[in-house]
Amino acid sequence: MSGSVVLGIETSCDETAAAVVVDGRKVLSSVVSSQVDLHARFGGVVPEIASRAHVELLTPVVAEAMLSAGIEPEELDAVAATVGPGLVGALLVGVSTAKSLALVWDIPFVAVNHLEAHLHAAFLEEPDLELPAVVLMVSGGHTMLIHWEDHGRYRLLGETLDDAAGEAFDKVARYLGLGYPGGPAIDALSLEGNPEAVAFKRPMIDVGYDFSFSGIKTAVVNHVRKHPETSTEDVAASFQAAMVDTLVTKARRAAHELGAKSLGLGGGVAANSLLRERLLSVCVDDGYQAYVPSRSMCTDNAAMVAACGWYRLGVDGPSSLDLGAEPNLRLPTVD
Repeated sequence: MSGSVVLGIETSCDETAAAVVVDGRKVLSSVVSSQVDLHARFGGVVPEIASRAHVELLTPVVAEAMLSAGIEPEELDAVAATVGPGLVGALLVGVSTAKSLALVWDIPFVAVNHLEAHLHAAFLEEPDLELPAVVLMVSGGHTMLIHWEDHGRYRLLGETLDDAAGEAFDKVARYLGLGYPGGPAIDALSLEGNPEAVAFKRPMIDVGYDFSFSGIKTAVVNHVRKHPETSTEDVAASFQAAMVDTLVTKARRAAHELGAKSLGLGGGVAANSLLRERLLSVCVDDGYQAYVPSRSMCTDNAAMVAACGWYRLGVDGPSSLDLGAEPNLRLPTVD
């Protein structure tokens, strides 16, 4: 096998994943085992259940990824794993496994930042993506607006001051009785509703690059209590429209003010159909190269971890085997 072959492992939350990637670009295999059904009855991810599931699932997932890629251990050049941010117990399963494999196979271990990995997913699908770019990173745990200046150079423009976008979707869906995960449920139901039925405010839409979504969530609750006659479809569509409008407006303004060449999405909420549609429209209208990841690259996966691990191995070299999980790890940024 020509090129540098990296095995990636991802266990930061409730997806058990492994993948084999060559030179940070070519995906030979990507296996993801979802735990959604395990957590659905609880209305959210239960950390202990997630950790136990990772212990049970990771070994067969890694074996399947290696088999699907047609790769033997002696053909690997490194094993990369997410060390943070995420649930500490879940992270430890992946980190411990990766370090064990690195020792047994006598190859480097590479620690990967989960947020940086989401950014590197772009080059798996858009290898010619032009930088600098503005990227809207939206998930259950994070809402960040990032100026991607160059490879390895990130500037945090703004982030959520309270609820992350995905968290807001989940809380509203739970209140509306739509179940878990909330994002896909609201997305699907919104297709049947009128996004202009309820004029929810767009918080901080014209102020800086930070976000605040707890107010929209409260507004939904108050509206349903005062106007129970409003259909759930209309509430869902109006809520989603307010969220997407806020996200896209700030991202568009940042791209314009910073002279970005590309505008893109990352994270689980990037699978939202309205968000994808609106961002693509902005890119067409304003002349930016668009990066809207495939839905398989929106959710947590190990291909992006392997891609980021390949890059980090070239820049920083192998990581220390003394390195542990860092649940509150931040994106490495420049001032």
